[in-house]
Amino acid sequence: MRNFILFLRSLTFMLVMVVATIIWASLCFFAAPLPYNKRFWFTSRWNVFIIWCLKVICGIRYQFKGRENLPDAPAIVLSKHQSAWETIFLLPNLTRPLVYVFKKEILYIPFFGWAMYLLRMIPIDRSQGKNAFKHVVEHGKRRLADGQWIIMFPEGTRIPVGEKGKYKSGGTRLAVETNTVVIPIAHNSGECWPKNSFLKRPGVITVSIGKPIAPDGHTADSMMQEVENWIESEMRVISPHVYSAG
Repeated sequence: MRNFILFLRSLTFMLVMVVATIIWASLCFFAAPLPYNKRFWFTSRWNVFIIWCLKVICGIRYQFKGRENLPDAPAIVLSKHQSAWETIFLLPNLTRPLVYVFKKEILYIPFFGWAMYLLRMIPIDRSQGKNAFKHVVEHGKRRLADGQWIIMFPEGTRIPVGEKGKYKSGGTRLAVETNTVVIPIAHNSGECWPKNSFLKRPGVITVSIGKPIAPDGHTADSMMQEVENWIESEMRVISPHVYSAG
């Protein structure tokens, strides 16, 4: 019975999200002529609505830890990646507009990708190799100068709860290249919205924000090692039950 209720709640949420995406993406085109900050705010109301739906329909709530660590300065956000939840949640819930670095194929997703196209994101063609990173640096410098923050997921893909992916140094390479601090973020979203799972489980997601890490005296690799150490250590603080066996 419990799984049946979870299925009904998850199905309801999925249907609401699909309808909301179609409606909101269509409305976003009317916001295209607005100044960027207003266009960003309008577009990100979809994210706010979806997070609210997850709370009301699926019982998924959240709490912040370390929010005071967010600086009033240019920054690159490097986050744990367990779920689709954080890609939706973080956009409207940090203190500056976020710019995602993502594979360009996402822009081809009907409605969702079209709305993303209206924002100053950084789509990359991974087949371009080193030229792809040059593209990130070129556009990243402009976005940081305009007051936006860059966000990347150093593990590259969603990692199951309790596991660790290989941390790639693209985000810290950008930080060193642009002399920008990095904000590490740990969270346990996968406990409520597991990777590749249709079922959404009720619970509280903790989003823990670490102190900014400056690139001074760091190489990209040593900086990423510090980011990885903090995130993975913090995961054991916010999800001790997951790691207790290890």
